[in-house]
Amino acid sequence: MAAPDGSAAVAAEGPVTAHRPVVAGVGPATEHLPVVRVAAGEAAAHGRSLALLHAFNWAAALTVPAVPGPGAPAPGSGASAPGSGASAPGSSGPGALSPRAEAERLIARAAVVAEEVEPALPVSGEIVEGDAVAVLVRRSASAFLVAVGDGGMADGASCVPADSPAVQVAARADCPVLVVRREPPPKGPVLVGVDGSPSSRTALAFAFDCAARRSARILVVRVVEPDRPADDDADGLAGIVARCAERYPALGAECHTLHGDPGTVLLEQSRSAQLTVVAARGDEPWRGMLGAVAQTLLYHSPAPLTVVRGLTPVAVP
Repeated sequence: MAAPDGSAAVAAEGPVTAHRPVVAGVGPATEHLPVVRVAAGEAAAHGRSLALLHAFNWAAALTVPAVPGPGAPAPGSGASAPGSGASAPGSSGPGALSPRAEAERLIARAAVVAEEVEPALPVSGEIVEGDAVAVLVRRSASAFLVAVGDGGMADGASCVPADSPAVQVAARADCPVLVVRREPPPKGPVLVGVDGSPSSRTALAFAFDCAARRSARILVVRVVEPDRPADDDADGLAGIVARCAERYPALGAECHTLHGDPGTVLLEQSRSAQLTVVAARGDEPWRGMLGAVAQTLLYHSPAPLTVVRGLTPVAVP
């Protein structure tokens, strides 16, 4: 897909950053295929290469019980935290692949899947020893985007551990993080939440670029408190959206101000979106590495989520 004329709105890239790849965390075969497919599409759309990354987690192998209980993975089975892009190496009997051979098999399979999605896409593979989260965070410093699986967060429990790999990567990476869901999204709009903060404006510019490259319309949503007038600063927001839209004249854009809790409202809006984009913290500088809205969408939204972080703030004229 050709890059739109407004791509420079996302970041002013120099000769080094312009070649940063999309990095996909490759975990066990049953978990990584959706991540690889989505990451390959994103890399091709943004004119990037795809780097497939698998991490050996030797420390995890030491925590596997010698006698597994019912339903537990056998020692050396290659089991890992879902979506982490890691495996706990070991051997599980005669005929089992060595840890290195198993990792190479995973990377080779992922490369085949990427080629099926985007035949002309440049793809590389890398196997690294270490904790998957630490490896992905380290690689994010030289990546355009990191893609990880959500480990089934959107499908399951209401309580998601803060040390979930997807949560940790989204909170600590030095570039935008795309969290991929197990089920494919609908062919809806690209949804972006804005609150007027500088980080949300950067997310807005990033979302416009993503929508243009997907040939999708963009839905910009601002959420205000129930007792606050909907037209409070609505003109300023509409002006910012209009100026972004000028760079993408063929792109359909809608801008709405809604009342309610930002996380709850955006979560409902995301159910019909093909991609949701949000700043890591918005106007909540007192919070940790992820704001309340980003956490709500990360834990519960069924849509793929891009948490925008690590980008130079974009000045919207």
